[in-house]
Amino acid sequence: MITLKEALTYSKEELINLKKELNEKAKKQKKIGAYVEQFLDKDLTDSIEGIPVAIKDNICVKDWELTCASKILQGYVSPYDASAIKNLKQNGFSPFGRANMDEFAMGSSTANSCYGRTLNPLDFSKVPGGSSGGSAAAVSSGLALASLGTDTGGSVRQPAAFCGCVGFKPSYGRISRYGLVTYSSSLDQIGVLTQNVEDAALLYDAMAGYDELDSTSAKIEFAKTAPNLNPDKKLTIAVIQNYIDEASAEVKQALLKTIELLKSYGHNIVYKNLLDSKFDIATYYIIAAAEASANLSRYDGVRFGRRSEKQDSLNEMYINTRNEGFGDEVKRRILLGTFVLSSGYYDAYYIKALKARTFIKNKYKDILQDCDLIFMPVTPTTAFSFDTKKTPMQNYLEDIYTISVNLAGLGGISIPIGKDDNNLNISAQLVCKQFDEQTLLDGALNLEKIIKNK
Repeated sequence: MITLKEALTYSKEELINLKKELNEKAKKQKKIGAYVEQFLDKDLTDSIEGIPVAIKDNICVKDWELTCASKILQGYVSPYDASAIKNLKQNGFSPFGRANMDEFAMGSSTANSCYGRTLNPLDFSKVPGGSSGGSAAAVSSGLALASLGTDTGGSVRQPAAFCGCVGFKPSYGRISRYGLVTYSSSLDQIGVLTQNVEDAALLYDAMAGYDELDSTSAKIEFAKTAPNLNPDKKLTIAVIQNYIDEASAEVKQALLKTIELLKSYGHNIVYKNLLDSKFDIATYYIIAAAEASANLSRYDGVRFGRRSEKQDSLNEMYINTRNEGFGDEVKRRILLGTFVLSSGYYDAYYIKALKARTFIKNKYKDILQDCDLIFMPVTPTTAFSFDTKKTPMQNYLEDIYTISVNLAGLGGISIPIGKDDNNLNISAQLVCKQFDEQTLLDGALNLEKIIKNK
């Protein structure tokens, strides 16, 4: 598969042929289920001329059906482009294909989609991660040059790690959220999944910047990163020792080898600890569920998508529409969020979670005052099997090393560093100061270079 950088040199005719080739490959590899269209026996949805980029099914593209992989939104067609999509189009990129996902971005396996589950291209018996599993699988399997995903608590970086591609989540506010279907307003961020770090920088540059349509957009100066990439910069990198110690034996071994390689290339390595990750989990799921409870209340059968036909009253229509339209995981998180916001529990849970979030953010700030980047695992294990029986809590623990980055609003990137005994991918995660994506991408490019040359 050609890279995005190579595609930038393609003629109009070559790009048309590339899209035809990708469409045919998607039909032949229908079993993977990376795209919604593969489940529906349709051609990949196209829009304009340009370099094709797969789009997660929760980002608005004008005149495309938008469902967030949920029955409750089936039939809804977006009347406008998300700001990120508008920027992509202006920079020569073309939305091409709707990537499958966990319903409303809630999940870590892409098994919570109303269309069906997406398979991991490295091993069909394994999950591709989530919620951007379709986006990761499309890139990993060669069905997309690159893709857009969204990251609320690791949903770009974790599937990238499971599928063996690069997953980059910028700092909160760097890419406009206007036109992104909201799960958790203070945590969601559009990110990119690519074949390499340089492509991630190119795609990021095409979308980033202030947007007056998004009240959470950061009104700060933005400079393009791709032209200024420096893979030879020597950095001070903080290794999170307690996170590495908690990882599985194979992941830990790969991370320790990578740390030694970073040392040998002249980087200054220091060792730090973050809070026990159980505090991150509790804080994240209280805040995310609370915001989801409020945000998803708009899906009532009146304004968007599906409406239940079983109705004798307005109240019954609300109840039946949501019962038929939402999947089990979405219902679970709505109920949790409604509970922590309810009278008598608001102070005990939600307010405490906000205080804990500030504490977590300050821990990162303290470490990054003396260091350029943070190095830690993306996931505690490699991709797990679909038939692995996990409780909801065990599934939530899949985000154990990624969610605190979202709570702190920082940028993070997942880079492949090795394989386990079953040839499944192992990745490392780098984290930067808020809005210091240039240093993050420089460090990631250097790490990518080290791994290729080892």
